[in-house]
Amino acid sequence: MRLEQKVAIVTGAGRGIGRAIALAYAREGAGVLVNYAHSEEDAGAVVQEILHAGGRAIAVHADIGNVDQHDALIDAALQKFGRLDILVNNAGIEVHERVLEPKLETWERTIGVNLKGAYFLSCRAAAVMRKTGGGKIINISSVHDVEPLRDRAIYSISKAGMLMMVKSLALELAEFNINVNAISPGAILTDMNRQHLNDPARRARLLGKIPANRIGEPQDISGAAILLASAESDYITGTTIYVDGGLLLL
Repeated sequence: MRLEQKVAIVTGAGRGIGRAIALAYAREGAGVLVNYAHSEEDAGAVVQEILHAGGRAIAVHADIGNVDQHDALIDAALQKFGRLDILVNNAGIEVHERVLEPKLETWERTIGVNLKGAYFLSCRAAAVMRKTGGGKIINISSVHDVEPLRDRAIYSISKAGMLMMVKSLALELAEFNINVNAISPGAILTDMNRQHLNDPARRARLLGKIPANRIGEPQDISGAAILLASAESDYITGTTIYVDGGLLLL
């Protein structure tokens, strides 16, 4: 098992990509803190699935957009597992909004979770990892860090900011043996986009843009997430892996 004796925090891990990563890490031997902001039931189900398989996990509520709640999240991992080796910044918000009809609250909430929250939680986690010899920080971004998405400008801007956040943190944290990278998924079927992708016409148009000719599943992200959390990626930092079935090729 590639993550045996390691401890990971996965934000927004009650469903979708976060859930898939949490389960994959547990299978690889990591103790997992399953963070959630809304559904205690979803997070609890992930924890129970891990426990039933013989793994280690707890569910902890925290709104990643509220920096004041970050310490409690880190402390919960340390109290339960005694250390912190991996942080996955997966929690994210996407709001449909035209640039000609902007709302300040959309900007503040989206940037607050997707960028500000990820940045400050990473800094807090890095301070802990430094004391124990290093760690891995993995940010779940999007192909829209380089390709704008219509009617979701703020979301795209937040992910573009994450692209530079990864590079900046990687530059400063490399001397402490802390690797910082990102995974940018393409079209992955999650609760966030399920309704949109269930429309046959929209689905057909999207498939026409994906050389792999299929919509991704949350599990498609797990392999890259395991790689970037393991010792196999010790010489990889400041980079982004695009897991998109070739979407950006066209």
